[in-house]
Amino acid sequence: MDWTDWEPNLRANLVFIQRGDEVLLIRKKRGIGAGKINAPGGKIEPGESAAEGAVRETEEEVGLRVSHLRQMGELHFQFTDGMALHCSVFHSTEFDGEAIETDEAIPIWTGIAAIPYDEMWEDDIHWLPQMLAGETFKGYFEFDDDRMLSKELSFGQ
Repeated sequence: MDWTDWEPNLRANLVFIQRGDEVLLIRKKRGIGAGKINAPGGKIEPGESAAEGAVRETEEEVGLRVSHLRQMGELHFQFTDGMALHCSVFHSTEFDGEAIETDEAIPIWTGIAAIPYDEMWEDDIHWLPQMLAGETFKGYFEFDDDRMLSKELSFGQ
């Protein structure tokens, strides 16, 4: 796929909150990737920055007020059904509150060494370990439903 003139039709974010050697993941209850394990996040609303959307979505999905976000990467997804998704990936160790289950997500504090990649999107294993180790990245992926067709990744972006 030629990504040169690619334009997303949906913008979203993911927020990986780290607490020591654990990271907060969620079991999504609805929306894109329902049933899968991911991180808190979601669609960016019109007029909202990626970071503002990340703070709002994290509070809506798991009840935590996250701060001191660091943008670690960008994900570009082209699905065969026409969805073109750009996702800003953030990391933080700063938050207030306790993670709670909502209509959108079940929070799961998970040891970094025990991340269940087999229950996540197929691309995650290719960039998440490096991101949690502090590396920035850009990723470009083609998917047919939840099956990855191609990937291009670069680190240190």
